[in-house]
Amino acid sequence: MINQLHISIVSPVYHGEKMVSELVRRIVENVETITTNYEIILVNDASPDNSWSEIEKECAKNTKVQAINLSRNFGQHYAITAGLNYAKGEWVVVMDCDLQDRPEEIPNLYKKAQEGYEIVLAQRLEREDSWFKRMSSKCFYTFFSYLTETKQDSSVANFGIYKKCVVDAILSMGDKMRYFPAQVQWIGFNRAYLPIQHDARAEGKSSYNLKRLFKLALDTIIAFSDKPMRLIVKFGFIITMISLLVGLIYLLQYLRGEIVVMGYASLIISLCAFSGVIISILGIIGLYIGKMFETVKNRPVFIVSNALNVEK
Repeated sequence: MINQLHISIVSPVYHGEKMVSELVRRIVENVETITTNYEIILVNDASPDNSWSEIEKECAKNTKVQAINLSRNFGQHYAITAGLNYAKGEWVVVMDCDLQDRPEEIPNLYKKAQEGYEIVLAQRLEREDSWFKRMSSKCFYTFFSYLTETKQDSSVANFGIYKKCVVDAILSMGDKMRYFPAQVQWIGFNRAYLPIQHDARAEGKSSYNLKRLFKLALDTIIAFSDKPMRLIVKFGFIITMISLLVGLIYLLQYLRGEIVVMGYASLIISLCAFSGVIISILGIIGLYIGKMFETVKNRPVFIVSNALNVEK
């Protein structure tokens, strides 16, 4: 590519009004130790505060700062996809806007990538998060690893540096459900992990609550794995074998005259139990069918309302 930029920094912004200016300042300060041929892409995910106004100010001060304003709140990983779609750098850094991902680590990630890696992931060995967020993240990744039969690391999130070929591979994926760490895991490529310092959130608190985490986990598992369906088949087979065994036991008892009065309570309990199992199975199947329906509609995964300093 002619005049290709060397580094693009992509950061989704949500509730970042008080952090945008400091984020840009620290990114510029650290990236310019590597190259002056760079761009900073800030993606406003319809933040309800004044994040967009602050982003506009940064774009006016520095034309290397590009801004993408999404038409509504699509979610963090869709905002990352939007930023990647506009990134033109040979290397692309993805980081959050809350300054927990320290811009001072960008030169270290870049230096590690020069050793011959297409992906270098920042590893947060000591996370500066709340106990709830650390534990929920660990549980999510353990559960997700099991159901997707992949190795997921709770110390790794979005922060990392990715070669352009990696970004192109991620953008080529036709998944309507976007979860950036899982996409990075799936595509392969030569990768390394770099332990970094993780800071506390500069302002406010994470927008991820228990409800949003559960929805993210459910959507991601359904989008990236068919193991729940295979577990249903195994569960159904086990229930069938148990039923046959219990039926055989009752038949032997009946032939031996050990059953005098048939149990009404056991019949009702069995009906309720199996009804619950059937409804659960139909529910899981319905979720997969629902995701297929979303896919065949072929709607865009994000919509840009307006953009600043962007050439595309």
